Amino acid sequence: MSGQKLRQDDGLLMYIHDPSKGPVLPKDGQENVLITSALPYVNNVPHLGNIIGSTLSADVFARYSRTKNLPTIYICGTDEYGTATETKALEEGITPLELCTKFHLLHTEIYEWFQLSFDKWGRTSTPEHTKLTQEVYLDLHKNGLLQLETAEQTYCEDDELFLADRFVEGECPQCHYDDARGDQCDKCGLTYSSPTELLKPRCKRNKNHKISVKPSTHACVRLDLLQPKLEEWMQKQRVKAHWGSNAVITDKGEIVEPRMLGEGLRPSAITRDLKWGVQVPKTGNEEEDKALEGKVIYVWFDAPIGYPSITASYTDQWEKWWKNPDNVQLYQFMGKDNVYFHTVLFPSTLIGTGQPWTKLHNISSTQYLNYEDTKFSKSRNIGVFGNNARETGQPPEVWRYYLLSQRPETSDSSFLWSSFIAANNNELLANLGNFVNRVVKFVNAKYESVVPGPEGFEGGEIVPESSPSTPAAQLDADFINHTNTRLSEFRASMDDTRLRNGLATAMSLSARGNQYLQDNTLDNSLLANQPERCAQVLLNAINLIYLLSVTFHPFMPSTSEGILRQLNAPARSLPTKFSIDILPGHKLGKAEYLFKKIENLNGSQEKAWQKQFGGDSVVADKVEPSGPGGHPEGGKVPKVKDIKVDASKKAAHLAKQAEVVKAKKAAAKEAEKNKTPEEKDLESKIEHQGKLVASIKKGLQQGNPEEELQKAKEFKNQLAELRKKLKEASLAN
Repeated sequence: MSGQKLRQDDGLLMYIHDPSKGPVLPKDGQENVLITSALPYVNNVPHLGNIIGSTLSADVFARYSRTKNLPTIYICGTDEYGTATETKALEEGITPLELCTKFHLLHTEIYEWFQLSFDKWGRTSTPEHTKLTQEVYLDLHKNGLLQLETAEQTYCEDDELFLADRFVEGECPQCHYDDARGDQCDKCGLTYSSPTELLKPRCKRNKNHKISVKPSTHACVRLDLLQPKLEEWMQKQRVKAHWGSNAVITDKGEIVEPRMLGEGLRPSAITRDLKWGVQVPKTGNEEEDKALEGKVIYVWFDAPIGYPSITASYTDQWEKWWKNPDNVQLYQFMGKDNVYFHTVLFPSTLIGTGQPWTKLHNISSTQYLNYEDTKFSKSRNIGVFGNNARETGQPPEVWRYYLLSQRPETSDSSFLWSSFIAANNNELLANLGNFVNRVVKFVNAKYESVVPGPEGFEGGEIVPESSPSTPAAQLDADFINHTNTRLSEFRASMDDTRLRNGLATAMSLSARGNQYLQDNTLDNSLLANQPERCAQVLLNAINLIYLLSVTFHPFMPSTSEGILRQLNAPARSLPTKFSIDILPGHKLGKAEYLFKKIENLNGSQEKAWQKQFGGDSVVADKVEPSGPGGHPEGGKVPKVKDIKVDASKKAAHLAKQAEVVKAKKAAAKEAEKNKTPEEKDLESKIEHQGKLVASIKKGLQQGNPEEELQKAKEFKNQLAELRKKLKEASLAN
């Protein structure tokens, strides 16, 4: 690029891999990062919760690793085998492969729009996947870790196939509820080890089909035999990689799993009576091969093998990534419901093969993202799904920012249109966009786009004065020390996959830039009366913007590109300290707006989006077929406007809804009136602490968010104790 004047340093710029020169491969003696996100099931349209829970989070970490110039690959693809796919294809009258291809393309379009940077985006219905899955199965068999078990299963005589739990319903043997599911009664809570325990079982897909019970034989992996080795590996790895607790493992590293029933891990069936899947390979044992004739591998056994098999379709040197535990660190991203398979079943499988597999280094799992005050539901038109986001007209970077700012890392969080709009207007536009635009426009207008500063200055890391001699030196020292502290926090958060905190820290860096301009009163007066000081302030600000271009790159790559265009600079690597890398004499590009305000007069835009994506509870039960378990793969979802609803029924529903709202408001008003002064005081303190924590995380105020959050928790405990005493006193009277 013309007009550039940058500090010369071998590690300054970010290495951008050129795919035409071959695949990214690990390097011995270096930190090499292998990243996967849970393979999205092919015939589900991913909603925002799915996206933030796995694929988007993994993309952020992959981009972050690349900013450190580490050899990094991100592998993902569609999970295509299993009962749901086979049944859905049967309903649509097409082959499972045709169904998978249709949905694979849909997923591809969604992830491309969200700017996910897969090194390989593949699928599990490939020859590489079949070959590798069968090899793993045979290794387990060779090592004596498979056993055959025969059990009674429900069978549909009309379709001539065994039925999975989700496709069977019937009468509960305990409470006699007539619509009990194949694995549990929703009325009394009784769970079943098999749908054969139901009275009068029927096929959920077609209630007129005849159901019978037949014996079926399956291969089970001996998790009971593998448990000691699994626990030995797990205890070492959780200490090495600083694992926290999750849905399966406690802080002490103990496995907490319902499948164990307090007796340790048990043999787990890894074959199924289906046609669509990886065929069970022949082992050479005539009796076993006959018993498993025509069966396929269980989808949750083969799906994680998709990670190395998709890598194998990326490079024939895939084993350098997947059989290289001393040089490669594997990070896996997923929702909490997938943790068992990645911390117990998949590692046990790899251990059981006896091969030197690269196993999990660290797992990053999320809780659930809810939609407004309910859950996402494709069958009820509720919530924003991956293919709907662009319909709002808001660009991918705004969606990425908001989802990541709400990432449910320690507890469930909610997507709210009000906070989506506020995030764009009050955070992106007012903080980051304002800082970059103000600085670049000033240099464009007052310096003919040329970065000011002392001639011949070579740049590099700035060491502030320990005892500043002037107010200006004090401002610079505070600015540099704060920037270095936040940069250190940013790296620590990202290394620990605390992406939400990493994003908040990046925003606090931008907020500090705005504060620096304000402290120095950057304006025409400063330029006229203190030209050298004005030049110094701008030189520091421009280099902070250069730093922001790399800290925001993992979260909003398009925004980072926009910043670099304005700076007329190449992508830089992530530093450990603030430094002057864009030198005096460098020619900037033209200022441009990074973000646009979302107009929301009197909440009009918020209400419009709520209506567009809010569904209609009145017509929810009209959607047919609803799909197994209410999942979105059920069938074509009609638009609300196309469904005729009884007017009187809808009016009654709305009236009832209004009564509920009115009753809630009245109850809240009465409760508020009866509160003691002590209660109100503690509530006020809790509210204040909440706002303070939010301001610190957004960079609007200084402080330690964890310490302030702890104070809020203490106030909450005091309030709970107070209310307990008040209740006891009331009962005593």
